Amino acid sequence: MRPSRRSLIRAFILIALVGIWLGVSAVGGRSIGMLSQVTENDSSAFLPQASESIEAREAVKEFQDSDALPAFVTIMGADVVSEALPAGPPRGMPGAAYASDVVDGIDVDGIPLRDYLATDAVVPVIPADDGSGVLLLLPLSGEKVNAQDADGDPRLDSVVASIREQTPQITNAEVHVAGPAGFITDLGEAFSGIDGMLLLVTFAAVLVILLIVYRSIILPLLVLFSATAGLSLAGGITYLLAKEGLIQVNGQAQGILFILVVGATTDYALLVVARHREELRRHESSWKAMRVTLRACIEPIGASAGTVALGLLCLLLASLNSSRSLGPVGVIAVGSALLAALTLLPALLLMGRWVFWPRIPRVTAHEEIDDHAPETHRSIWWRISSGVEKRPQITGAVVLVALLAGGVFVPTFQNGGTNDSDIILSEVDSKVGQAVIDEKFDLGAAEPIQIVTDADTAEQMAREVAALPQIVSADVSTDERGGRVIVDAEAGDISTPKAGSEAVEVVREVAHVIDPGSLVGGVAAENHDTIRTAQRDLVTVVPAVLIAILVVLSLLLRSIVAGALLTIATVVSFGTALGTAALVFNHVFDFPGADPTVPLLGFVFLVALGVDYSIFLMTRVREEAVAGHPTGEAVKRAMASTGGVITSAGIVLAATFAALAVLPILFLAQLAFIVSFGVLVDTFIVRTLLVPAWTFGLGRRVWWPSRLAQ
Repeated sequence: MRPSRRSLIRAFILIALVGIWLGVSAVGGRSIGMLSQVTENDSSAFLPQASESIEAREAVKEFQDSDALPAFVTIMGADVVSEALPAGPPRGMPGAAYASDVVDGIDVDGIPLRDYLATDAVVPVIPADDGSGVLLLLPLSGEKVNAQDADGDPRLDSVVASIREQTPQITNAEVHVAGPAGFITDLGEAFSGIDGMLLLVTFAAVLVILLIVYRSIILPLLVLFSATAGLSLAGGITYLLAKEGLIQVNGQAQGILFILVVGATTDYALLVVARHREELRRHESSWKAMRVTLRACIEPIGASAGTVALGLLCLLLASLNSSRSLGPVGVIAVGSALLAALTLLPALLLMGRWVFWPRIPRVTAHEEIDDHAPETHRSIWWRISSGVEKRPQITGAVVLVALLAGGVFVPTFQNGGTNDSDIILSEVDSKVGQAVIDEKFDLGAAEPIQIVTDADTAEQMAREVAALPQIVSADVSTDERGGRVIVDAEAGDISTPKAGSEAVEVVREVAHVIDPGSLVGGVAAENHDTIRTAQRDLVTVVPAVLIAILVVLSLLLRSIVAGALLTIATVVSFGTALGTAALVFNHVFDFPGADPTVPLLGFVFLVALGVDYSIFLMTRVREEAVAGHPTGEAVKRAMASTGGVITSAGIVLAATFAALAVLPILFLAQLAFIVSFGVLVDTFIVRTLLVPAWTFGLGRRVWWPSRLAQ
């Protein structure tokens, strides 16, 4: 083929690739802003249908509108109680007239608030223990408030905003809206920064790091453009699947999707760019240099992406839907990052050597360049690996003991769940309202434990449940439907997840003895089931992730020993990260606890992502060993050639996950710390000291059972 024709074909391929990705960015980019329309942030929606609390919720539908979304409206003022609950014999339900006046005085964009209440709704009015105000329990219709308005926003936001703005004008008192309705509204507002502030902070952090690493203006922009294109592809696919109901997405998954795409694309890009720069010093032809680059990078990058994808797919074994939904979302993110890094970025790099300006790589001789010349031997990575080689056993032992010491505090990690009001770190209205409820009101009356039981056993059920020390009272609260009734049990203390779980457990023990077919539900029961399900998921998913990663590493390195060593090292670093997190969360940030899924998701992300840096190192070590270098020499050469790249990649990934902390969500802040800290441990300690020390100590045996071990 004539050179001119070959050049035209190559130019066409480049233009086509870039054009396709521009189209993907244009179409998928719009979907990123619409992801919030298909997210589900109600925690109870993520419990499996087989959970007793969910079965109880379905059974309650026979008696009442169980899709009702309660809004807990606290109205605090000197004269509120006397107005709401005047002295004298009550006519009808106490406070009914006051509640009716409040409801009738509020409209939502011209529509009466009463139209948004559940069918045949009754609005209980509960006085504060000290007489300082009242609590109104507004049962909003889930079907109506979960619908979207003309702008595509949840109607619930407008309803809650109207209650907060207009109630003070009616009652002349201090008003807050808490409960599920207020919390979901404020949580959605907190997550609204995902496609704005989160992306801005993430891209700014990555840009700064890349400018320092590349000392180039153009290269960072090409990498960020590739990451943006990958994010558009991932966002578009996720939006379409969620819209069709094929996957579930919540705000947490949305934030992790953004971070994972940007972080993974940048990591892969660092490897591609570094290897391409290396090959451009060997070859005059940029196309030939890119072919060698892709041949060298496809295996480690593919193995890295495959490891992360397999680890995330193991989340499909989880019973908690919020954890399971992260599996496909994460795979979409990693797959999109892989495609962008191995197709779009190479096309952009082939625009010419000028993209590396001002440090443009040049070929100085036609023979192969030795990248491990004496000046390379003086590099910091060569010196570190040489130091480890002198005393590998001592180095490995000291580092291992130090890492295990950090993991000693893992048992102190508090993952027993938190109150809804603690999930949002900023002082939102629902959080303030919940603090008022906790201090002034009897929450057990507002959120009773509901027991669906046979009508024949209802009276006995109420008596024996009421006799429990954790229960204040229990009453048969509904008419008989299908031979069953509901018993409402008021717990004395459900102010913490632990207290609520204890109350639910004792009620279930009694209820299941009296009526084996009874179902115990309610908010406290749903929280209890969430905690227990998350604990079972941890036991199920963790072994599956470890087995998957061990298999991938063993196949990639053609060595069971090397695969086992890298898996063990990554698990140890996770223990260090989780133990350190427990210390920091308990004694520095004074967090009230953690979501029960934090350890599991932290493990999956950190183990799957952290092992990447050992993959990048050990694949290069194997490449050098195959080329004929002794294992010790291969380690030093691999450290010298990949040290800077892997360190940069680790810093980038840590920075991207740390960006999650800009959102005022407890779960994301804790996950950000665990993964970011763990990635830095993997980058600077595990990959730099522990893995080389073990490899030096084992020598050729590290490659067993491959031929390199002989």
